[in-house]
Amino acid sequence: MNRRLRIFAPATVANLGPGFDVLGLALTSPGDIVEAELSDRPGVEIVDVTGDQGLLSRDPVENVAGGAAADVLRRAAQKDARLSSHSGIRLWVHKQMPLASGLGSSGASSAAAAVAANELLGRPLSPLELVLSAMEGERAASGTPHADNVAPSVMGGIILVRSYDPFEIVSLPVPTNLRIAVVHPHCKVSTAEARTLVKNCSYGLDTIVPNLGNIAAFVMALCSGDLGLLGRAIDDRLVEPVRAASIPGFDAVKNAALAAGALGCSIAGSGPSVFAFASDDESAHRIGRAMQSAFKSSAGLESDLHSGQVSALGARVV
Repeated sequence: MNRRLRIFAPATVANLGPGFDVLGLALTSPGDIVEAELSDRPGVEIVDVTGDQGLLSRDPVENVAGGAAADVLRRAAQKDARLSSHSGIRLWVHKQMPLASGLGSSGASSAAAAVAANELLGRPLSPLELVLSAMEGERAASGTPHADNVAPSVMGGIILVRSYDPFEIVSLPVPTNLRIAVVHPHCKVSTAEARTLVKNCSYGLDTIVPNLGNIAAFVMALCSGDLGLLGRAIDDRLVEPVRAASIPGFDAVKNAALAAGALGCSIAGSGPSVFAFASDDESAHRIGRAMQSAFKSSAGLESDLHSGQVSALGARVV
């Protein structure tokens, strides 16, 4: 009887203000679960998908989990020909977060599937290689294999993508008192459409330079534990102004977060979720509630709140 594994991969917040496609962090909750077992049939089979309201394809070429698992199988066989005898893998994908939420839903499924395949094969791939495989899943979701969601979902913590070519990621320190509040309004923003908005923009140096300074300040703030500096660094001149109009009530929500004491506030990934940083649990919860109230009063939207620590743990067996 084949061993079936159950892998949880956390939701993530990408960009973190100025760090478009290069900064991301893992949340403690929510997340996705992927069950997996080896199969005698070649390739990847997606047996079932739950929690998606029937919106996701079971075709392993079109489903992000299928793409990630297939890439792990390919990489593993290249590293060790003996692993090619494990010709396939079967997946059950359990969505536990909303689609098109800005919480890295596709990234979590990709990360969980990549880690599941790697575990079943005896862990032939390194964490960096797993991120690369999970990125292949992201390609199916947004058309481009970016790592700002999948890297923290695989590895946990806060991740900096130093370079895509050659590929290099850096795990950044997380101050012990750093907290995050993320509010997801009950509406959707397509990742692919949000990326197209940015792709069609051109920027001058007077816009680009402040973002460069803020990314450097963000990294320095994490290394030094200076949460005041971290909050000032959450200032995005490139992507937030373009995507804000796609999020009903965004300006009111951001103002409410800052008025409630947030260190900084911006769009979570492509949106519509919005995140804010705080220095303790009570403040994070208070700020999150203020953001929820603003979504309700300004846009008539109900919402979900997730607040707490940055998760030190990435995708893992549960």
